[in-house]
Amino acid sequence: MNPENTSREILAAVGGEANITSLVHCATRLRFKLKDHTKANKEHTKNIDGVITVVESGGQYQVIIGNRVSEVFNTIQAITQLGDGQPVAAENQGADNNESIFARAVDIISGIFTPFLGALAAAGILKGLLMMLTALGWMSTQSGVYVIWFAAADSIFYFLPIAIAITSAKKFGANAFVALSIAGALVYPTLITLFNNKTALDFFDIPVILMRYTSSVLPVIISIWLLSLLEKFLNRHLHDSIRNFITPLICLMVIVPLTLIAIGPLGTYLSLALANGYAFIYHLSPILAGVVAGMGWQILVIFGLHWAFVPIMYNNISIHGSDTLKPLFAPSNFAQAGAAFGVFLKTHNPKIKQIAGPATITGLFGIVEPIIYGISLRYKKPFIWATLGGGVGGAISGFVGATAMAPGIPGLATLPIFFGPGFTGFICAITFAFIFTAISTYLFGFNDMMEKEMLDSKEINKVPADSRRFEAKRV
Repeated sequence: MNPENTSREILAAVGGEANITSLVHCATRLRFKLKDHTKANKEHTKNIDGVITVVESGGQYQVIIGNRVSEVFNTIQAITQLGDGQPVAAENQGADNNESIFARAVDIISGIFTPFLGALAAAGILKGLLMMLTALGWMSTQSGVYVIWFAAADSIFYFLPIAIAITSAKKFGANAFVALSIAGALVYPTLITLFNNKTALDFFDIPVILMRYTSSVLPVIISIWLLSLLEKFLNRHLHDSIRNFITPLICLMVIVPLTLIAIGPLGTYLSLALANGYAFIYHLSPILAGVVAGMGWQILVIFGLHWAFVPIMYNNISIHGSDTLKPLFAPSNFAQAGAAFGVFLKTHNPKIKQIAGPATITGLFGIVEPIIYGISLRYKKPFIWATLGGGVGGAISGFVGATAMAPGIPGLATLPIFFGPGFTGFICAITFAFIFTAISTYLFGFNDMMEKEMLDSKEINKVPADSRRFEAKRV
């Protein structure tokens, strides 16, 4: 794949730069928000070199590329005006007004969280490694190496509101530096000290409910959304000569105290309610929760709807310091890798082996879309066995109470983030999911005749219906 050629072809296939209102990417997908979906040529996009498939879901036009998605994304940014520095205040112009609330929510969530997922995953892995090294007695928490590496690992979690403020500002069309200032106020050392010392504080005699906002998620998102509304209102009514400095001034003077007095506490209570609500459901039956999450996760991934659950995982980590949802669906990634491995062992077709072999490796490191669209969904039965393997693996994770301490795509490289309660059981869960699915796929889920039957079916479908009826009459 030539990233520049692929990028230019994708741009043309989605209707050109003028048809794009926003673009972000996750681990494997370009996520376009288009003004007019009818201008995009889905079949042509699928046939572009480097593109695995295309999914339209959650209000997004998702072009699935795989491991090299960042190269294509960076190239598109370089050859267009879709860079991170470009304003998106007009993003909703021309958007589908009939788009569901759920679709809009998925689009907002993915736009806010995808830009810093890589950094969070890396920090989470480093945190897990440090926990493992200290637990094994190979490193002291007092050593300079530990202190420096822990600072590197913990900083993005501690200052998470600032990262969220920047991406939220882009998504909502607000001034990024004003948003950064608002988030910075939430984690400002003086306010944290007042909170720790339980010191009373008021704002023009209005009591301020001080809370800990480090690592928080919802309060800053709500604040930046309100910032975007206030900015747009002020820019419409203030004269050009004073707008550039009076708008930020008023926004800081209004949004920061409003956040500390009302939005922050409200967002924190909502966060607690969300975390406690999930915990209640989980504790009713961790095993059943594991079965549902393990079997259903890859179905959500197909349509890109798994993003709806991302805030729950972030919120669990923020409130409780760990998350139990990720370990429930993590075995499903290994089950998909097992399906690819089963096909690799069973097939005698060199072309299928060339797909299944590398896909197994990427699947073991958490990138499963090449498996889903290139193998398991293509032949159907491997996907069924992977779903069953993921469900049983999820049940095992729920039974042992496995947890994750940080975000990250579940795979071999991110195993350190699961170090803690239930870690040994979690290893058993993902091992079972992989081996069970590989064996089941090998024995019952695939044979080379499936590929031949699929190709024969495509050839038959290419023949016009009238011709087929004519042939039937002759017989």
